[in-house]
Amino acid sequence: MGIKVEYSHHEVAPSQHEIDLRYAEALEMADNVMTYRIVVKEVATKYGFYATFMPKPIFGQNGSGMHTHQSLFKDGRNAFYDANDKYYLSDIAKKYIAGILKHAPEITVFCNQWVNSYKRLVPGYEAPVYIAWARRNRSSLVRVPLYKPGKEMATRIELRSPDPACNPYLAFSVMLAAGLEGIENNYELPEPIEKDIYHLSEEEKQELGIESLPGNLIEAIEAAEKSDVVRRALGDHIFNNFITSKKIEWNDYRTRIHPYEIEKYLPIL
Repeated sequence: MGIKVEYSHHEVAPSQHEIDLRYAEALEMADNVMTYRIVVKEVATKYGFYATFMPKPIFGQNGSGMHTHQSLFKDGRNAFYDANDKYYLSDIAKKYIAGILKHAPEITVFCNQWVNSYKRLVPGYEAPVYIAWARRNRSSLVRVPLYKPGKEMATRIELRSPDPACNPYLAFSVMLAAGLEGIENNYELPEPIEKDIYHLSEEEKQELGIESLPGNLIEAIEAAEKSDVVRRALGDHIFNNFITSKKIEWNDYRTRIHPYEIEKYLPIL
């Protein structure tokens, strides 16, 4: 299909696979994501299987993420690279990361747009919950892969919260908007958190200023509703209709009785 795959391997959960698509410009990559999802489903069906991009299809197992690697280029050069910085990150890269971190709650509903998305975003299953950045720490929201000499073009950041059930056109748009807002307004990047955040106490997280992503769909909707950054990025038409559709979904979900409730409460109430 003309889509280059860099790596593919089995992941942690049963029947779970990671397929890494080669980088491309944002719009082309969104097209590739859509094509890729259709092809995977078609090929699985051909062999009698069903492929799902549901964020959390199996209780007690790791969910499926869509780790999104990002970098900015100018005049053919990677604008994120700085040979003189201890992290090999330019000021542009640092401000971009700071923008992603500051606006993370506002963009979450576009990166994690379903009720089921928030069953994945819980501590303990490799999915990021805490708003922080690091190089080696995979419990953080943003990871900066370690620089390898001679690989300046590969300097990039990895946003680990999006899931593969999102609309990539909207998700990539709001990610870029958040990062560019950080550049435009000179956001300051906090120090990286290299400790495993899952093992920190609430007091320690508070001391380090570590906040959490929205815990469910309605929290994410409410965070997005207040965001001028997101509204400007998507325009009133898409923004208003998306928020309206998500509220309908949340109300549909919260008013239904689920098997968990019957199993848990019916025998004792």
